[in-house]
Amino acid sequence: MTSKELAKLAGVSSATISRAFSPDSRIGDATRERILAVAREHGYQPNAIARSLNNQRSRLVALVVNAIGNPCEAEEQQLLVHRLQARQLLPIILCCADHDDRLQLMRLASTYQVDHVVVFSDMVSMQDAVDIFRTTKPIIVSFEPLEHKSVSNIRIDGSAAADEIVDKIVKDGKKRFAYMTGTNSSWIDKLRRQWFSEALAKRGLKFEASAFGDYTYDSGFKESVMLIHRDKVDAIICGNDVMAIGARDAARRVLGKTTPTDIAIVGQDGIAMAAWDCNDLTTLSLDHVAFIDAVMELIERHEEDLEGPHSITLTCTARWGSTA
Repeated sequence: MTSKELAKLAGVSSATISRAFSPDSRIGDATRERILAVAREHGYQPNAIARSLNNQRSRLVALVVNAIGNPCEAEEQQLLVHRLQARQLLPIILCCADHDDRLQLMRLASTYQVDHVVVFSDMVSMQDAVDIFRTTKPIIVSFEPLEHKSVSNIRIDGSAAADEIVDKIVKDGKKRFAYMTGTNSSWIDKLRRQWFSEALAKRGLKFEASAFGDYTYDSGFKESVMLIHRDKVDAIICGNDVMAIGARDAARRVLGKTTPTDIAIVGQDGIAMAAWDCNDLTTLSLDHVAFIDAVMELIERHEEDLEGPHSITLTCTARWGSTA
């Protein structure tokens, strides 16, 4: 059955049929219910693809992410998915981790004529995203410096919070700092390390050692054992909270160290798990709700066709726990 046939049966116009199936459209409750009842009786279901051809809007949002299993990304993505669904926008999640041809993955999504694309992943380049998603202006969530007339972006500044954290740790008597990175090629890790390096330099200190993890608990556990045993460090700044929790457990269980008396351990992200009583982690934290609010604000600016590109900067805060 077509919408025109349903309109004839219900005794209304085709435009009224369209409004009845749009939750945010103005239509009387009684009229909407009568139309929906006739649609159920005759097995009518609106065709979203056909509608997108008529109004040139697919209501699809491509989310290009590194991984779904990472706790920080999972928390942010769940918030964003709920916000998108509340606006009748449907996400398409493109997971870049362990995918050999990431460009082909994005090309596949672009064939659906997505209304918006939000790039969280640092595994794809800004220029590739711009070239592939030509029908929309990408929103890039990146620590990498971006200047492009077609790209809106969200930038994060954690320098003040890093300085606050280092100040307390140094005043507590710690002098031998180590940094545990997650992905050495990541702009996120490079900038995060820079925040803490600058804070240390202000106090005449520097990172005495480095370790290379992969953002997992296991890598945090294993790398910290070697750092503490080999380099005699008394403070470890980790690239994310999950590695920091692994480092804390290794210090306590394998080396018999207590935090923060013997060693200070700091994470980054501010995930919910870091605040659990069993972890109580000190972390450089980003307000995830404010972060997703910023993403939605950029989407709304694009929908209103406001001239861009647009840029929003968010600041991190120190969330204190028992590890530093």
